[in-house]
Amino acid sequence: MWDTPARFDNRDQAGQLLAKKLTKYANRRDVLVLGIPRGGVSVAFQIAKALHAPLDILICRKLGTPGQEELALGAIASGGVRVLNADVVELLGIPEAEIERIAANEQQELERRERAYRGERPPLEIRNRTVIIVDDGIATGSNMTAAIRALRQMKPARIVVAVPVAPFWTCESLKKEADEVVSLEIPQSFQAIGQFYLDFSEVTDAQVYELLQRAVHPSVQVVP
Repeated sequence: MWDTPARFDNRDQAGQLLAKKLTKYANRRDVLVLGIPRGGVSVAFQIAKALHAPLDILICRKLGTPGQEELALGAIASGGVRVLNADVVELLGIPEAEIERIAANEQQELERRERAYRGERPPLEIRNRTVIIVDDGIATGSNMTAAIRALRQMKPARIVVAVPVAPFWTCESLKKEADEVVSLEIPQSFQAIGQFYLDFSEVTDAQVYELLQRAVHPSVQVVP
């Protein structure tokens, strides 16, 4: 059992609280909010709603270490971006062929999610915009680093990372990649993102799709 009390009731509340730290970006035509599926989209939806900004997604996939899938050896993101954790790869002696196999499998899932979440809707324009990239929390930062590097290829004016919780060392690392990092909780002791939520239940593909639809058409009801 974790000895750290939960800080957030659920992702909706976390997003509402996080939006209060981002009010300088409200009601601006150049601002775009991007959620990282799946859980990050629930947080991002609340931020986009509060800031009166459009919502879209950027899909990342963790590359799990064989036999220790929770340990990230890297990540991939939309746009063909791949980030490797060189320390993990070197320490465990993971061969290049194994990395390629894992990456190929995750690329298939990334493409499936793009189709499932977007349908026929094209991505929103990134160039010259201030992009707030959102997840429900960050552990090692591999996914978010891949997301930032993917965004850089699209030439935004500014990249802001916004999350409810991320460990101190990860925030410091991400400050070298993003223009700004906003995290409500920056704990020194960190085991898992879920320890900071009372409700950290899985977000489904259907919920992600309907949140994106609801951002454009507010009358759409989200799948419970």
